[in-house]
Amino acid sequence: MSRKTLAMTGATGFVGATVLEAALAAGHQVRALTRRLQAPRTGVTWVAGALDAPETLIELVRGADAVIHVAGVVNAPDKAGFVAGNIAGTKAMVSAAQAAGIARFVHVSSLAARAPDLSVYGWSKAGAEAAVAASGLDWVMVRPPWVYGPGDMDTLDMFRMARTGLMLVPPEGKVSIIHAGDLARLLLALTEPGVATGQRVEADDGVAGGWTNRSVAAAIAAAMDKRALVFSTPRPILRLGAQLDRLFRGAKAKLTQDRVRYFCHPDWRIDPNLRPDAAIWTPEIETMAGLKSTAQSYRAAGLL
Repeated sequence: MSRKTLAMTGATGFVGATVLEAALAAGHQVRALTRRLQAPRTGVTWVAGALDAPETLIELVRGADAVIHVAGVVNAPDKAGFVAGNIAGTKAMVSAAQAAGIARFVHVSSLAARAPDLSVYGWSKAGAEAAVAASGLDWVMVRPPWVYGPGDMDTLDMFRMARTGLMLVPPEGKVSIIHAGDLARLLLALTEPGVATGQRVEADDGVAGGWTNRSVAAAIAAAMDKRALVFSTPRPILRLGAQLDRLFRGAKAKLTQDRVRYFCHPDWRIDPNLRPDAAIWTPEIETMAGLKSTAQSYRAAGLL
């Protein structure tokens, strides 16, 4: 892979930070968007700005060879929040790339985009995909499944439950998972011009047939050297939990009705037909090893 200057959004988040580290390790220069002051880093040019500030995006993409658009909204109190973070934000990045003449555009989407009628989140990610597809750029989109790894604050709750010996998971369903390190390698591989142009790519840990909600929970417990009782939570209980979360945390609620609908979908496995060509990328991190290293990182950070 040739060394490049990459313009990145979302570099301060979980997935984006992992991509940033992988990019620097590979010898790339990174121009990274940030809302807050960041410590100087060799190889990184921090660009103060936001997706709703177009003039800062022009500065972000200046001199870049490719764009990796990671930033997005996973949870929002209303539809407007998803529109602003996912659809409008993506359109703004597309416009900046077009204005700067940067053809290669790697867009991080979600499996939720396959089911836009299921949740507002999925609808907004589908809308973002539509904006990229209509851009005329040399684009490729990656739809990650459940992403885990060091720094992931969402999966942390599962590890904490495993420590108690009792784990609650969504209703019976099947999922694919991927380590953030493997996802980062894929995104960097896709910055090469012309690779998988115009394709939607889905990738996972390579486990045939994927996982069930219960088997992932059991694997997390095993990574903690625990045996846990795993219970599938009925949809009505999750709905009640969302109501209570909204009552106590208001707009900051993490378990929303939108997320309940997403969690209760029976099949969030990738489509094997959309896997990237093996010549481009294959997963390298064995899942149990990845879960164990994730648990160790939580302990080292004092989170477990």
